[in-house]
Amino acid sequence: MKWHPQGFGGSRRAPDEVKRAGWQDQGVLVIAEDDPRLSWPERELIRQLGAKLYGPRPGQEVGNG
Repeated sequence: MKWHPQGFGGSRRAPDEVKRAGWQDQGVLVIAEDDPRLSWPERELIRQLGAKLYGPRPGQEVGNG
């Protein structure tokens, strides 16, 4: 079957394109805790924000905060 309903099939957008569109269109920010483009203080801020909003990740110590 070569026919696909609109929105199905074809090429997929790269994850970074989806993240960029989410930020620009919806104000939703998706950041990996270990993104190499971030400095250590930036990664630590992301980790702390994630823990504050959603709780600590499994296997991660609970810090002061």
